[in-house]
Formats: sequence, structure tokens, C-alpha cells
Amino acid sequence: MEKLPKIGIPVIVLAVILIIILAKSAVTIGSGEAGVLYKVFDKGVVIDEPPLGEGFHLIAPWNKVIIYEVRQQELFEKMKVLSSNGLEIQIDASAWYQPVYSELGRLHQNLGENYLGRVIQPAIRSAARSVVGRYTPEQLYSSKRDAIQDEIYAETKTILAKQYVQLNEVLVRDVTLPNTIKDAIERKLKQEQESLEYEFRLVTAAKEAEKVIIEAQGKADANKILSASLTDKILQDKGVDATLKLSESPNTKVIVIGGGEGGLPIILGNN
Repeated sequence: MEKLPKIGIPVIVLAVILIIILAKSAVTIGSGEAGVLYKVFDKGVVIDEPPLGEGFHLIAPWNKVIIYEVRQQELFEKMKVLSSNGLEIQIDASAWYQPVYSELGRLHQNLGENYLGRVIQPAIRSAARSVVGRYTPEQLYSSKRDAIQDEIYAETKTILAKQYVQLNEVLVRDVTLPNTIKDAIERKLKQEQESLEYEFRLVTAAKEAEKVIIEAQGKADANKILSASLTDKILQDKGVDATLKLSESPNTKVIVIGGGEGGLPIILGNN
């Protein structure tokens, strides 16, 4: 085996050094991620420049890049909090969040990679305790779930306003009450529903009775008016009209004109 030329060894060493430098200098940032540049021999974390975006980057081999996920992420939380009357309530909630892209350098400098545990989780727990403490278990169980969801979101967002993170939504997935309290609330709601139904039936019956009375009064008034308007002459005329109609019937009959009371005709025979 022939010996390598003297000039070949330095070339190989130089090539190895270049490969190492290139490996240290090359940074690839994936989809939905961004990089914070840390300059070892300068001012440390770069905060006055945009973060490194997706794709391939070359940096000085002595510098570092800290990669963050910048797409929306989800936090699941199970929290035990107290209602306004001191009863323990369990809330299952989700928070949608992401770091503020333009503030990624400051986020790393002030909070670090564990910003979720340092600010987001404490913020949502604090907001949940504050909001739920304003309501009774009955309100939480029945009609106030959407309200507490909106209030927890608003309070958490206020707390995180200067923490370089963006809160997109808070969703309350479940509110769990102690079984004894839940059963008592369900019994109360059932009784209230039955009471409302009974009141509705009473109101309906009262309206129906009022309707019958009004109809009866109307008929009585109509009969009274009719009776007052009927004179002997009108009655005789109506009797004559009725007699004429009966006389047109094919059945055999005898009609005595003026033989009845008040001068009305008498009809004899009907076959």
C-alpha cells in the first residue's frame, strides 16, 4: 500500500473540519415551527429580528437555534374548584393557544421552552377558580356553562396579555358535580317543571271557562234582543210564511185559516 502524499493529509483534515463546521452550521426548521437564534459571542437571544422560518438555514457554528412549535396547540385541563357556596366542582376544559410569532425571541428569553407550565396552566386555573366561585352548583349545572366558558376565556386572556402567547379559545367540555348535589338539583328541576305544567293547565282551564261564559252571555243577550223585537204582527207573518211552505208539501192536509190562537192557521191531517 502506497503512502499518502504529505499534501493529502492536510486536505483530508481540512475536509473533515469543513464537514463538521457545515454540520454545526446547517439548521432545518420544519413545518409549523420557527427558530430563535442564540448568538454565543454577541448579545445572546436575538429579539430585534424575526425568528428563523421554515426551511434550511446556515448559521455560525458556535451559535445555537432553539426551535418552537408556532402552530395552534391544545391544552387539556381537569380542575377542581369551589362554587359560590363552597362545594367542590370538577371542570374539564381545553385551551387553544400558540406563541406570538413576532415575539418568539422575547418568549424564549423571559419564559423559556416550558412557557406552557409557567404561565398558561396557572393562568387558566386561576381564571377558572375566580369564575366558578361566582356561581352556585344549580347555575353551573343548568344554564351557565356557556357563560363560565366565556368568562374563563376572557380572564385567562387578560392574564396572558403580556406573556408573548396568544390564547385562541377556551372550551368547557364538562362540569361534574358531587352525585348528591346533582341528584338534588335534578329533583328540584323536575318539581319546578311539574309546577310550571300544573300552572299552565290551570291557566288553560281558566281561559276555557272564561270562553264558555262569554259565549253563554252572548247567546243570552242575543235571545233577549230577539224576544224584545218580536211583536204579534211579526209572529203572525212568520206563521203564515211557515203555513204556505207546509201547504206546498205533497202530503194531504186541511188548513183552517185564522182558526188558531192569535189568528194563526190550523193544519189538520198529515197524510
